[in-house]
Amino acid sequence: MIHLEDRGPVALLTIDRAERRNALDHEALEQLREAHAGASGARVLVLTGAGGHFCAGADLAGVEDHGFTDLLRQVLGALRDDPRPLIAAVDGAALGAGTQLAVACDLRVATPGARFGIPAARLGLMVDHWTIQRLSLLAGAGPARAMLLGAETYSGEDAERLGFVQRLGDLEAALGWADEIAALAPLTLTGSKLALNRLEMPVGRGDDPDVHAAWDQAWGSEDLQEGMAAFRERRRPVFHGR
Repeated sequence: MIHLEDRGPVALLTIDRAERRNALDHEALEQLREAHAGASGARVLVLTGAGGHFCAGADLAGVEDHGFTDLLRQVLGALRDDPRPLIAAVDGAALGAGTQLAVACDLRVATPGARFGIPAARLGLMVDHWTIQRLSLLAGAGPARAMLLGAETYSGEDAERLGFVQRLGDLEAALGWADEIAALAPLTLTGSKLALNRLEMPVGRGDDPDVHAAWDQAWGSEDLQEGMAAFRERRRPVFHGR
Protein backbone atom coordinates (compact mmCIF):
# COMPACT_ATOMS: atom_id res chain seq x y z
CA MET A 1 0.00 0.00 0.00
CA ILE A 2 1.13 3.56 -0.74
CA HIS A 3 0.14 6.35 1.63
CA LEU A 4 -0.15 9.99 0.58
CA GLU A 5 -0.01 12.55 3.37
CA ASP A 6 -0.83 16.19 2.64
CA ARG A 7 1.45 18.41 4.72
CA GLY A 8 0.53 21.70 3.04
CA PRO A 9 3.33 22.67 0.64
CA VAL A 10 4.97 19.27 1.18
CA ALA A 11 3.49 15.88 0.25
CA LEU A 12 4.77 12.70 1.85
CA LEU A 13 4.57 9.46 -0.15
CA THR A 14 5.18 6.31 1.91
CA ILE A 15 5.66 2.80 0.54
CA ASP A 16 4.07 0.51 3.13
CA ARG A 17 4.69 -3.17 2.46
CA ALA A 18 6.72 -3.68 5.61
CA GLU A 19 6.24 -7.44 5.52
CA ARG A 20 8.18 -7.43 2.22
CA ARG A 21 10.62 -4.68 3.25
CA ASN A 22 8.61 -2.46 0.89
CA ALA A 23 9.54 -4.48 -2.21
CA LEU A 24 7.54 -3.38 -5.23
CA ASP A 25 5.02 -5.44 -7.18
CA HIS A 26 2.57 -4.41 -9.90
CA GLU A 27 -0.04 -3.23 -7.43
CA ALA A 28 2.43 -1.14 -5.42
CA LEU A 29 3.74 0.52 -8.58
CA GLU A 30 0.21 1.34 -9.74
CA GLN A 31 -0.60 2.79 -6.32
CA LEU A 32 2.63 4.79 -6.29
CA ARG A 33 1.79 6.24 -9.69
CA GLU A 34 -1.70 7.18 -8.50
CA ALA A 35 -0.45 8.67 -5.22
CA HIS A 36 2.16 10.71 -7.06
CA ALA A 37 -0.47 12.05 -9.45
CA GLY A 38 -2.68 12.87 -6.45
CA ALA A 39 -0.04 15.10 -4.87
CA SER A 40 -0.76 17.89 -7.32
CA GLY A 41 -1.06 20.66 -4.73
CA ALA A 42 2.37 20.24 -3.14
CA ARG A 43 5.51 22.21 -3.98
CA VAL A 44 7.92 19.52 -2.78
CA LEU A 45 7.49 15.75 -2.51
CA VAL A 46 9.20 13.39 -0.08
CA LEU A 47 9.31 9.66 -0.85
CA THR A 48 10.03 7.20 1.96
CA GLY A 49 9.32 3.67 3.16
CA ALA A 50 7.61 2.33 6.28
CA GLY A 51 8.96 -0.09 8.87
CA GLY A 52 12.65 0.78 8.77
CA HIS A 53 13.29 0.21 5.06
CA PHE A 54 13.02 2.43 1.99
CA CYS A 55 12.49 -0.26 -0.65
CA ALA A 56 14.24 -3.63 -0.87
CA GLY A 57 13.75 -3.76 -4.65
CA ALA A 58 11.32 -5.60 -6.86
CA ASP A 59 9.13 -8.30 -5.38
CA LEU A 60 10.80 -11.20 -7.19
CA ALA A 61 7.55 -13.09 -7.45
CA GLY A 62 6.74 -10.93 -10.47
CA VAL A 63 10.01 -9.41 -11.63
CA GLU A 64 10.33 -11.73 -14.64
CA ASP A 65 7.25 -10.14 -16.19
CA HIS A 66 8.14 -7.47 -18.77
CA GLY A 67 4.96 -5.68 -17.75
CA PHE A 68 6.58 -4.99 -14.39
CA THR A 69 9.73 -3.48 -15.89
CA ASP A 70 7.66 -1.34 -18.27
CA LEU A 71 5.55 -0.05 -15.39
CA LEU A 72 8.62 0.61 -13.25
CA ARG A 73 10.16 2.68 -16.03
CA GLN A 74 6.94 4.68 -16.33
CA VAL A 75 6.94 5.43 -12.61
CA LEU A 76 10.63 6.37 -12.60
CA GLY A 77 10.06 8.64 -15.60
CA ALA A 78 7.12 10.35 -13.91
CA LEU A 79 9.21 11.08 -10.82
CA ARG A 80 12.12 12.33 -12.90
CA ASP A 81 9.95 14.57 -15.09
CA ASP A 82 7.92 16.06 -12.22
CA PRO A 83 8.82 19.78 -12.30
CA ARG A 84 8.91 19.95 -8.50
CA PRO A 85 11.81 18.88 -6.29
CA LEU A 86 11.58 15.30 -4.96
CA ILE A 87 13.48 14.12 -1.90
CA ALA A 88 14.10 10.45 -1.11
CA ALA A 89 14.18 9.85 2.65
CA VAL A 90 16.09 6.57 2.95
CA ASP A 91 16.52 4.23 5.88
CA GLY A 92 17.43 0.55 5.75
CA ALA A 93 17.46 -1.21 2.39
CA ALA A 94 17.33 0.75 -0.86
CA LEU A 95 18.34 -2.04 -3.21
CA GLY A 96 17.61 -2.65 -6.87
CA ALA A 97 14.38 -0.82 -7.63
CA GLY A 98 14.85 0.97 -4.30
CA THR A 99 18.07 2.56 -5.54
CA GLN A 100 16.30 3.29 -8.82
CA LEU A 101 13.58 5.19 -6.94
CA ALA A 102 16.22 7.12 -5.00
CA VAL A 103 18.02 7.91 -8.26
CA ALA A 104 14.78 9.20 -9.81
CA CYS A 105 14.45 11.72 -6.99
CA ASP A 106 16.40 14.97 -7.09
CA LEU A 107 17.84 14.84 -3.57
CA ARG A 108 18.56 12.09 -1.08
CA VAL A 109 18.57 12.19 2.74
CA ALA A 110 19.68 8.93 4.33
CA THR A 111 20.48 7.48 7.72
CA PRO A 112 24.10 6.35 8.16
CA GLY A 113 23.00 2.72 8.13
CA ALA A 114 20.94 2.94 4.94
CA ARG A 115 22.13 0.63 2.19
CA PHE A 116 22.20 1.37 -1.55
CA GLY A 117 22.99 -1.09 -4.31
CA ILE A 118 21.83 -2.72 -7.54
CA PRO A 119 22.54 -6.47 -7.18
CA ALA A 120 21.12 -7.27 -10.62
CA ALA A 121 24.20 -9.30 -11.56
CA ARG A 122 23.45 -11.72 -8.72
CA LEU A 123 20.09 -12.52 -10.34
CA GLY A 124 20.79 -12.37 -14.06
CA LEU A 125 18.81 -9.14 -14.43
CA MET A 126 19.73 -5.84 -16.09
CA VAL A 127 18.53 -2.33 -15.27
CA ASP A 128 17.64 0.16 -17.98
CA HIS A 129 20.07 2.53 -19.69
CA TRP A 130 18.70 5.65 -18.00
CA THR A 131 19.22 4.22 -14.51
CA ILE A 132 22.84 3.42 -15.34
CA GLN A 133 23.44 6.89 -16.72
CA ARG A 134 21.76 8.73 -13.85
CA LEU A 135 23.46 6.58 -11.20
CA SER A 136 26.83 7.35 -12.79
CA LEU A 137 26.09 11.09 -12.84
CA LEU A 138 24.93 11.17 -9.22
CA ALA A 139 27.23 8.69 -7.49
CA GLY A 140 30.23 8.90 -9.80
CA ALA A 141 31.45 6.58 -12.51
CA GLY A 142 33.59 4.46 -10.19
CA PRO A 143 30.92 3.72 -7.58
CA ALA A 144 28.35 3.11 -10.33
CA ARG A 145 30.63 0.52 -11.91
CA ALA A 146 31.23 -1.08 -8.51
CA MET A 147 27.47 -1.35 -7.92
CA LEU A 148 26.63 -2.63 -11.39
CA LEU A 149 29.67 -4.78 -12.19
CA GLY A 150 30.70 -5.84 -8.68
CA ALA A 151 27.28 -5.90 -6.96
CA GLU A 152 28.75 -3.63 -4.26
CA THR A 153 26.54 -1.87 -1.74
CA TYR A 154 27.16 1.48 -0.04
CA SER A 155 25.99 2.65 3.36
CA GLY A 156 24.23 5.97 3.77
CA GLU A 157 27.44 7.32 5.26
CA ASP A 158 29.48 6.11 2.28
CA ALA A 159 26.91 7.51 -0.14
CA GLU A 160 27.03 10.92 1.58
CA ARG A 161 30.81 10.94 1.27
CA LEU A 162 30.46 10.22 -2.47
CA GLY A 163 27.90 13.01 -2.93
CA PHE A 164 25.13 10.60 -3.89
CA VAL A 165 23.35 11.41 -0.62
CA GLN A 166 23.17 15.13 0.13
CA ARG A 167 22.36 14.99 3.85
CA LEU A 168 22.57 12.41 6.61
CA GLY A 169 19.40 12.21 8.68
CA ASP A 170 16.05 10.58 9.24
CA LEU A 171 12.60 11.26 7.81
CA GLU A 172 12.11 14.32 10.02
CA ALA A 173 15.34 15.79 8.67
CA ALA A 174 14.10 15.19 5.11
CA LEU A 175 10.75 16.79 5.86
CA GLY A 176 12.48 19.77 7.47
CA TRP A 177 14.59 20.26 4.35
CA ALA A 178 11.46 19.90 2.20
CA ASP A 179 9.81 22.69 4.20
CA GLU A 180 12.84 24.91 3.56
CA ILE A 181 12.79 24.16 -0.17
CA ALA A 182 9.02 24.73 -0.37
CA ALA A 183 9.61 28.34 0.74
CA LEU A 184 11.93 29.00 -2.24
CA ALA A 185 10.82 30.44 -5.59
CA PRO A 186 8.96 27.61 -7.35
CA LEU A 187 9.57 28.83 -10.90
CA THR A 188 13.29 29.06 -10.22
CA LEU A 189 13.28 25.50 -8.88
CA THR A 190 11.34 24.25 -11.90
CA GLY A 191 13.73 25.92 -14.31
CA SER A 192 16.79 24.68 -12.48
CA LYS A 193 15.48 21.11 -12.37
CA LEU A 194 14.68 21.21 -16.09
CA ALA A 195 18.19 22.46 -16.88
CA LEU A 196 19.79 19.83 -14.65
CA ASN A 197 17.77 17.04 -16.28
CA ARG A 198 18.84 18.29 -19.71
CA LEU A 199 22.42 17.45 -18.77
CA GLU A 200 21.45 13.81 -19.25
CA MET A 201 21.63 12.21 -22.66
CA PRO A 202 18.13 11.50 -24.01
CA VAL A 203 18.28 7.77 -23.38
CA GLY A 204 15.09 7.55 -21.34
CA ARG A 205 12.86 7.77 -24.40
CA GLY A 206 14.83 5.66 -26.84
CA ASP A 207 17.77 3.61 -25.65
CA ASP A 208 20.97 3.10 -27.56
CA PRO A 209 20.24 0.12 -29.84
CA ASP A 210 23.26 -1.84 -28.63
CA VAL A 211 22.26 -1.38 -25.00
CA HIS A 212 18.68 -2.25 -25.88
CA ALA A 213 19.88 -5.46 -27.54
CA ALA A 214 21.92 -6.32 -24.44
CA TRP A 215 18.83 -5.71 -22.30
CA ASP A 216 16.75 -8.08 -24.43
CA GLN A 217 19.46 -10.73 -24.32
CA ALA A 218 19.83 -10.53 -20.53
CA TRP A 219 16.10 -10.67 -19.87
CA GLY A 220 15.63 -13.55 -22.29
CA SER A 221 18.51 -15.65 -21.05
CA GLU A 222 18.76 -18.86 -19.07
CA ASP A 223 20.85 -16.90 -16.57
CA LEU A 224 17.73 -15.03 -15.50
CA GLN A 225 15.91 -18.30 -14.85
CA GLU A 226 18.90 -19.60 -12.89
CA GLY A 227 19.19 -16.40 -10.88
CA MET A 228 15.53 -16.48 -9.89
CA ALA A 229 15.64 -20.18 -9.04
CA ALA A 230 18.77 -19.73 -6.91
CA PHE A 231 17.20 -16.82 -5.05
CA ARG A 232 14.09 -18.83 -4.22
CA GLU A 233 16.17 -21.86 -3.20
CA ARG A 234 18.60 -19.70 -1.17
CA ARG A 235 21.70 -20.95 -2.97
CA ARG A 236 24.50 -19.43 -5.02
CA PRO A 237 23.55 -19.23 -8.73
CA VAL A 238 25.68 -20.85 -11.42
CA PHE A 239 25.64 -18.71 -14.56
CA HIS A 240 26.68 -19.95 -18.03
CA GLY A 241 25.90 -16.90 -20.19
CA ARG A 242 28.48 -15.64 -22.66
